[in-house]
Amino acid sequence: MTTKEKLAILLEEKDGAFLSGNAIAESLGITRAAVWKNIKQLEQEGYQIEAVTNRGYRLLPMNDAISESAVRSFLGDKNDLFTLDVRDSVTSTNSLLKEMAPELPDWYVMIARNQTAGRGRVGRSFFSPYDTGIYLSVLLKPDISVSDAGKLTTASAVAACRAIESSTEVKAQIKWVNDVFVNGGKVCGILTEASVNFETGKPDWIVTGIGFNVYPPKGGFPKELQKVAGVITEKAEKNLRAKLAAEYIRNFYEICGRLSETQFYQEYKERCFILGQLINVIKGEETIPARALDILEDFSLLVQYQDGREEALAAGEVSIRPGSSET
Repeated sequence: MTTKEKLAILLEEKDGAFLSGNAIAESLGITRAAVWKNIKQLEQEGYQIEAVTNRGYRLLPMNDAISESAVRSFLGDKNDLFTLDVRDSVTSTNSLLKEMAPELPDWYVMIARNQTAGRGRVGRSFFSPYDTGIYLSVLLKPDISVSDAGKLTTASAVAACRAIESSTEVKAQIKWVNDVFVNGGKVCGILTEASVNFETGKPDWIVTGIGFNVYPPKGGFPKELQKVAGVITEKAEKNLRAKLAAEYIRNFYEICGRLSETQFYQEYKERCFILGQLINVIKGEETIPARALDILEDFSLLVQYQDGREEALAAGEVSIRPGSSET
């Protein structure tokens, strides 16, 4: 653990009370100048720290920085299951974990405060502004079939809904396959990638990435996202992002151990708000009107086209048709 991380823990343990520079220096075995330097580094990472002469330093009440110590404080008895790698800014957590995957352990989690080249499904970019969201990826090396690996995206969506609801007072729903919505706006996007061993027919590793829109971004969302993007909450809350990250990781771990259980499937289906709705099925350049009928046990979407023909979609993209309710 670095000196900066130890300092963050000291301040978090004081829970808003002042801690003198001398006390910090003695506790960490560093100089007062080093204390100041590490305070500045924490502020650059999003910590809101008040400094008062003759009193010292303290975290402000609404502090909502993301750090390893902050995330671990919400993991409880699951703490030792994960390797956490918290970074200030990256190109893409998914891209980095894919490059590093062969050398990393199972359940290695990379969390970033900002992505400069965030990635979404089918080659799209993912808007990842600084300090208003959570961007994280989980590396898995499970002994499962490719078909079960396909369930990890739906598991991630359910874990995200659980995390949002256990950390806030809002209700989260799923738009098939993997978009999480709050109050009619998309607040999470999920991207799962894998390396498959053709000799065993199983994945060597899987990376599941997720981005949360927690607060409104400074300057608003880009024009192309304004009609669909939403946020989990408008108002900053103390330690909300660290708690959300921890709750997501913990729930994702629990669901991954029960991918074949009916309860997980039922929860996903109950959260999927497009069932019964008039939708458009998007296949390349073609848009086909249909109605969403059901989620099958393999998590495919059963749709009925206007000519009465039914199809189970294993993957793809759908949108709610104008005039249909999204609730």
